[in-house]
Amino acid sequence: MPKSIDFFFDLSSPWTCLAFHNIQPILKETNASIVWRPFLVGGVHNAVNQAYPESRARDINSPKWRQFFQSLLDWAAYSDIPMNFPGPHFPLRSVHAMRFCCILEDDQAALVKFATAAFDAYYTDQLNLDDPAVLIQIANDVGLDGEAMRAKSQEQAIKDHLRANTDQAIARGAFGSPAIFVPFGDGERLYFGNDQLPLVRWAINHD
Repeated sequence: MPKSIDFFFDLSSPWTCLAFHNIQPILKETNASIVWRPFLVGGVHNAVNQAYPESRARDINSPKWRQFFQSLLDWAAYSDIPMNFPGPHFPLRSVHAMRFCCILEDDQAALVKFATAAFDAYYTDQLNLDDPAVLIQIANDVGLDGEAMRAKSQEQAIKDHLRANTDQAIARGAFGSPAIFVPFGDGERLYFGNDQLPLVRWAINHD
């Protein structure tokens, strides 16, 4: 039986942008299905991984972080994914964008269209996804009602939805974005980031 993967993601993560694109050929190859789950990676870091944003703020010009950015851009080139990063809006406050994504979670096809356009807007065009006007335009460009989504994103139910997704990811062991959960044996495996996608493929094919 084909497996169903949960892919928890935050648009602010460049490795998530890569994994979002690079996992899709694996899904076709393995006939696995996927559920895209918006969450807030800042909430995850605050709960279980405070060292990461602290290190980024403190050591952004260190050899480790220079290599991090070079590796990221190499992966983008290797994957043929345009990426102008970091841009002027890094690090990104993504709460508004992820609320837009939560509105669409029950319509996975629409969520993929919006997320694809949002990744392009941030990582190729260097637009600010923390600007509601940018989010409205992205939504409109993929055939959605951006103004209605902006209004709905302020409703408590959507805020609670994003918080619940984040809490669920944390409870399942997530510590960053993307957090990819693959059924495995009697439980599941958690894989993190773009460079663990070969293990995702292996776990999908594991009986």
